[in-house]
Amino acid sequence: MKLAKTQTVNAFNYAFLSRRIFPYIKPLIPRMTIAFVLAIPLGLLDGATAFALKPYIDVVVNGNPMVIRGFELTRDLLANLIPWLIVAFAVVQGLLKYTNSYLTDWLSNKISNSIKIDLFKKLTSLDSKFFDENSSGIVLSRFLNDPDTASKSVIDSIKTLITCATGAMGLIAVLLYNSWKLALVGVVVLVIAFLPVAFIRKKIKQVSNDTMALTGGINTNFNETYHGNKIMTGYSLQNSLNAKFQGQIHKFFALAMSLTKRVGWMSPIMYLIASIGVAIVMLFGNHLIISGEMTTGSFASFITSLLLLYKPIKDLGRTLTNLQNVFVAMSRVFELFDLTPEIADKKDSKELSNINESIDFKNVYFEYEENNPVLFDITLSVKKGQTIALVGNSGGGKSTIVSLLPRFYDIKSGSIEIDGIDIRDYSLSSLRGNISEVFQDNFLFSGTIRENILMGKPDANEEELNEVIKGAHLDEFLHTLECGVDTVIGERGTTLSGGQRQRVAIARAMIKDAPIIILDEATSALDNKSEAIVQKALENLMKDKTVFVIAHRLSTIKNADKILVINDGRLTEEGTHEELLRIENGQYKYLYEMQFQNTGISA
Repeated sequence: MKLAKTQTVNAFNYAFLSRRIFPYIKPLIPRMTIAFVLAIPLGLLDGATAFALKPYIDVVVNGNPMVIRGFELTRDLLANLIPWLIVAFAVVQGLLKYTNSYLTDWLSNKISNSIKIDLFKKLTSLDSKFFDENSSGIVLSRFLNDPDTASKSVIDSIKTLITCATGAMGLIAVLLYNSWKLALVGVVVLVIAFLPVAFIRKKIKQVSNDTMALTGGINTNFNETYHGNKIMTGYSLQNSLNAKFQGQIHKFFALAMSLTKRVGWMSPIMYLIASIGVAIVMLFGNHLIISGEMTTGSFASFITSLLLLYKPIKDLGRTLTNLQNVFVAMSRVFELFDLTPEIADKKDSKELSNINESIDFKNVYFEYEENNPVLFDITLSVKKGQTIALVGNSGGGKSTIVSLLPRFYDIKSGSIEIDGIDIRDYSLSSLRGNISEVFQDNFLFSGTIRENILMGKPDANEEELNEVIKGAHLDEFLHTLECGVDTVIGERGTTLSGGQRQRVAIARAMIKDAPIIILDEATSALDNKSEAIVQKALENLMKDKTVFVIAHRLSTIKNADKILVINDGRLTEEGTHEELLRIENGQYKYLYEMQFQNTGISA
């Protein structure tokens, strides 16, 4: 699946999204209930000041007595009591806000972290094709940014909805208490002001998807600039990269403004409608006061409540708009969870413990893209303990062949068998546990040299570690490092030379002690001195193993038990070094003579 072309088909399927996120919410329901319950009085307290205005104006200002259930509220009593009640309400509201905000942030981060952990597990389960199709920037954006948008905002939005809804209900109650006739007019107007929110859902979805794809491209640009800084400098690519980034930023700006044009008009329209409502209420209220149906205190309380009501209604509209972004992000998150690796274990998969006889490729066809084959009818047999070398033109399919053995990709037709059993019938963990790889550009993780080596066997003891350090000729440079094997290396091992990185990778493969070894151009990027040292380390790694070697320097594979010539996806020649040199006009002979014709070494 190409993540940049996401459809977010369930962005507005709220029942579906609620079901999917519920497992992350379920363990947090007790705290969430407290947070949401606290949001109720937090909203209702907004009406306290407005409600207090009626007795304050009628009794304190105008001097009209008020009797509630036989108890007379005097001017002196209310004049001293109401100000302190307002302060008390403010203190309570402040405490509630702090507690509620803390709980909301705690819940949001908990949900976000849980989703990120599960998404990372999903990421590590995906096969090579997924990483071929998606840039690092898109992956970072989808797997890190979307969970934050989806989970961190959803709790805060729900809390805000509760606060606004209860605040609105409390203020409406004050309106009704003062005058149901005026309340009817005011509420109808505010509902009309709220309607525009319903018209922007689809635009938000489209802009959100486009922004996600563009954000991924921007992240990729940063990653490539960081990791390719030497190429950038050496080829003077600064201007072109700057222009590319500037174009992305302009597109990002255009998307943001596109949404603003469609969403930004809602606030002034809502304000205009609400203002018209207030004007109508004031005109009607004047009539009620003159006719004696309403006191000035009731009218002041009513107008205050109506004005205060505009804020929760506006916040409600803004929150529902934000929720559309949340639902789009949530839909994208669950699309990731629904990704299914094309390469997976069968239900009744077998466990591979070792190779006892042979590895056989039988009529293997393979294609990266549908109807675009890259391997044609590859048939070969490798006996246990043999070393097989693959040579041929660049892009001919050598690396593809060896990548099929650990099932980085699955073949289109034919079979690959170990001891007569199709590798697709073995569990992936046991299959890959029996294979070690050393590549041309071996990836080292940030951390220490020790940690990188022990990735091959996390439970290895110190004796085993020292043995592979010696076997990989790592001891020749480790003693020059202050912290030795516990030296922290930079990201991707950039603080080590190419030969040093290769020897760490060889030690990692060596400590794994897998019976099958794949060496993919393991020395091609090294100078002669480094290659000689690494070649010694490789020889130690290859002892008593079944080995597949891809090498462009034919001198390193002369002693292979069998050499396969792979050109344009086809196996064209097969034999030992001497046998292939005897083939007149043979491809291997041509490659060998071309490689050595200017060296003065006899072919």
